[in-house]
Amino acid sequence: GIEVSTLEVEGAPPVVFGSLDVPGATRTVVFYAHYDGQPAVPERWTATEPWNAVLRESVDPASPLVPLSALEADATDGDATDGEWRLFGRSVSDDKGPIVAMMAALDALSAVGSGPSVNLRFFFEGEEEAGSDHLGEILAQYRDRLGADLWLFCDGPVHPSRRGQVVFGVRGVMGLELTVYGAARPLHSGHYGNWAPNPAVRLAELLAGLRDGDGRILVDGFYDDVRILTESEREAIAALPEIDPALREELELATTEAADALLAERIALPALNLRGLESGEVGDRAKNAIPTEARASIDFRLVPDQTPAEVRRRVEAHLTAAGWHLVSEEPGPEERRSHSKIVRLEWEQGYPALRTPLDHPVSRAVAEVAREAWGGELAVVPSLGGSLPLYLFERELGAPLIVVPMVNHDNRQHAPDENLRLENLWQGIDLYAHLIAHLGEIW
Repeated sequence: GIEVSTLEVEGAPPVVFGSLDVPGATRTVVFYAHYDGQPAVPERWTATEPWNAVLRESVDPASPLVPLSALEADATDGDATDGEWRLFGRSVSDDKGPIVAMMAALDALSAVGSGPSVNLRFFFEGEEEAGSDHLGEILAQYRDRLGADLWLFCDGPVHPSRRGQVVFGVRGVMGLELTVYGAARPLHSGHYGNWAPNPAVRLAELLAGLRDGDGRILVDGFYDDVRILTESEREAIAALPEIDPALREELELATTEAADALLAERIALPALNLRGLESGEVGDRAKNAIPTEARASIDFRLVPDQTPAEVRRRVEAHLTAAGWHLVSEEPGPEERRSHSKIVRLEWEQGYPALRTPLDHPVSRAVAEVAREAWGGELAVVPSLGGSLPLYLFERELGAPLIVVPMVNHDNRQHAPDENLRLENLWQGIDLYAHLIAHLGEIW
């Protein structure tokens, strides 16, 4: 019963767009998810092919397989399926599980003679994991068709306590690739060590100058634009379930940064993550040689009111002040002879953060409906640690945005052995059914 079309711009996968108008409804709500997924390296998955989803007995990716026919048998016999069973496969939780849950919620409501209390729109993006480079263009081009009173984003995990959560903001993100240069060819470490600069060592020094051991970013003025949390946001953070000790136990961490400061407090701040290093060889392939270059890949997580442009300006000013010669292309011989410290910077486009006020009328309505769907217990989270390009929706469409996730916190999204806990799938169907059926009434 949904009217379906595609929203297309040149060079981008299409947005799959659905519309369902409801007689008498006075509000329009858009459910967002993305149908694309992260790449997968099959040899890094444990006893599972990433593109061939399988059901297993537990979160252990080597646990026994459960035939999918067991789900059909349980449904026929009325037996209770084990909610701890996990569906393993790339994108099962990020983001195809939520898409399936929305459709199942609509079918379930129809089966019991119920229906939506709001006009519904479904916006399934195909480029989110690649950075949503064309999303702004799509929103601008199809603005007249995308008018709504609220956008609900069905991405991300529930709270690590397994309690359902409603999230009112996300951090922004900006990536940076750095390359530091040494000699024009590899050099024998005995003949030239302690004479020819080692680019790997210089890169390590550069990175150490960007953040300290507790994660504080050392770039001058980096925190000047950070929006201070409101009183209601601080209260919401203080009311969250305590999960840090259990997470440290689960992740086998003796301690966490900033003297074991709370995770919920840390994700309210900007962050600099070193996501990869590359230089020379290690292990059996290691050679007694000085490498010619060293590379690092980092990502900045941003909070309101930071912008990618200002982050870039501050980082480049910091590096210049530290004596680095900045380039955006491979340096030539004369440039390498003229500058002792050269770093090539390749910036990603990135995007800023966004937060919807907790005291907005629709914020209270969504929290009330979600609390009922989750059985009374709900984590109200001012900002998710991850990033979504929500600022584009605010910029182009002006509607409030709220994140209503459903997948398990230990789903290993973006990593090998991604999985979806069946109990979370069922809870997600229930959550979206409640929102579809009751949000208009409560609001």
